[in-house]
Amino acid sequence: MLAFVGIAMILCFMYLIMTKKLNAVVALIFIPVVFALMAYFLGFYFDSLSHIEMSELGEMMLNGIKKLAPTGIMLLFAILYFAIMIDTGLFDPSVKWILKKVKGDPLRVTLGTVFLTLIVSLDGDGSTTYMICVAAMLPLYRRLGMSPLIMAGLMMMASGIMNLTPWGGPTARAASALKVDPSAIFVPMILPMLVSIIWLFFVAYMYGRFERKRLGVIELDISHADHIQISQDPSANRANLRWFNGLLTFILMVSLILGILPLPILFMLALCIALIVNYRDLELQKSLIAKHSGSALAVVSIIFAAGIFTGILSGTGMVTAMSEQLINIIPKSMGPYLAPITAILSMPLTFFMSNDAFYYGVLPILSEAATQYGITPVEMARASIVGQPVHLLSPLVPSTYLLCGLAAIEFADHQKFTLKWATLTCLVMLCSALILGVFPFYSTL
Repeated sequence: MLAFVGIAMILCFMYLIMTKKLNAVVALIFIPVVFALMAYFLGFYFDSLSHIEMSELGEMMLNGIKKLAPTGIMLLFAILYFAIMIDTGLFDPSVKWILKKVKGDPLRVTLGTVFLTLIVSLDGDGSTTYMICVAAMLPLYRRLGMSPLIMAGLMMMASGIMNLTPWGGPTARAASALKVDPSAIFVPMILPMLVSIIWLFFVAYMYGRFERKRLGVIELDISHADHIQISQDPSANRANLRWFNGLLTFILMVSLILGILPLPILFMLALCIALIVNYRDLELQKSLIAKHSGSALAVVSIIFAAGIFTGILSGTGMVTAMSEQLINIIPKSMGPYLAPITAILSMPLTFFMSNDAFYYGVLPILSEAATQYGITPVEMARASIVGQPVHLLSPLVPSTYLLCGLAAIEFADHQKFTLKWATLTCLVMLCSALILGVFPFYSTL
């Protein structure tokens, strides 16, 4: 009966957010509370629910929030840090260099598209990435007569790979759903991400060769590159401190990989240093933080709301009951393969449902079942983020509509063109992760 209540809660949650009856924050808080109360009253009639006490409900929710607090703090300060770095103009020279190097060669244009998107995607905001990259690259594609479908496909796949950073969203959701450290998920995935990036450059190379053969190389006036910048606030630009900001970001990334300090502390310290050195004016500091607080709040509020959901799901014993039922359904011969199975399932499941529904509704059940076969939650979390390049093609992702609108292409055409390459990118990441031992192909327990 407890498993039935848990499944009903997850299905209700998924339905309400996929049909946009409720937003994710409201659904993550309200739905589990309703079903926890339902389980409490049903406990008078079913012995399996008798252990649920009303007095424990608040403690369950608070425990869930406490466990996710470090992840929420990390996301808040990471988003603000990279937004401030864009404001300072740290990435402007990279954009100008790319535009000057690509000139009128379609091959250089496709490679430059991937390189530019990888850099800009560091802030973890897909919408911002597309606005900046399309503004910089689309004039070149139009002038050369290249297909904007190629541009949109390469940008989306690059964004999908970089979206696996701890502040990008999916990794934070997986970490919060399974209560593991985001850095423990991300750091081992760096090499599979690099392999996927190399693969993506190969795809860009193939299309660049094709377009070069079709169109040839055209001499262009690339003086417009001097006027391109991704920092939108002139008063916040700190070109004279670019060397310092670059060094600070490099040290931050190295510290993150080495695990010198916890991720939230690293980003908190880095943001403080960046603000002190770049902006002595306190009013300017406040205005910049306020400008970027909307995008940060949208992500962080979901993480803390997820604490209610996961706290009740685990505190009531629903996830344990559901996993026991799942184990009974899954053939024992398939149990040891749950990690790669989860990685493969993450492609269609995150396409047909939102990230919130998958990571907070489906992943905890799969992970709890996998523990019976010796597969750890952090390994399942790594496997679950493999499908993100395909996820971005979902009609449930608003930023993809923005990309198609900016590139002036049809959403269906974009899906048709990109789906096969996005799927192959996920499979490249999956194979490299298995070869590198990021998560097991088969658990021997």
